[in-house]
Amino acid sequence: MVTLDELQSFTAQVGESVHRTTISRALHNVGLYGRLARRKPLLTENHKKSRLQFATSHVGDTANMWKKVLWSDETNMELFGPNAKRYVWRKTNTAHHSEHTIPTVKYGGGSIMLWDCFSPAGTGSWSELMGRWMEPNTGQSWKKTSWSLQKT
Repeated sequence: MVTLDELQSFTAQVGESVHRTTISRALHNVGLYGRLARRKPLLTENHKKSRLQFATSHVGDTANMWKKVLWSDETNMELFGPNAKRYVWRKTNTAHHSEHTIPTVKYGGGSIMLWDCFSPAGTGSWSELMGRWMEPNTGQSWKKTSWSLQKT
C-alpha cells in the first residue's frame, strides 16, 4: 500500500532520481497495477477454521436441501466519516488476498445496520417471504411482530 510519490521519495533517499512514470511503467511490466483496496471483514484463524468446517460438512448436501435455506445478510453503513479508500499495487485476480484488503470491524458510532433475506421462494417484504418460504419447507407459518418471530 505504497503510493507512486512514496516510491519516488524512497528512490531519492537512496540517491536515485526516478520519475513517477518510470516507476509506474516498471510496476506494469511485472503485472502490478494501482487498484482500490477491497474492504473485507477481519477474519481470525478461528473464523477461517469455522468457515472451512462448515463448508466441508455440507459438501454432499443436495440441491433440495439448499432450497430450504433462508439466506440473510447484514451490513453496517457509516453515516459519518470517510469509508477509507486506499490504492494498492496488485496483480490480476489477487483482489481478495489479505495483503490487498482493508480489514473492517463492526463497531463505532454514526452508523445504521441493514438486514435483508431471500430464498428460492423469491424476494419481497420480510413477512411475505417468510410466509412463502416457511410453509412448504417446514409446514409452519410465521408472522413478524415488531422485531420478533412467532409461530402460528
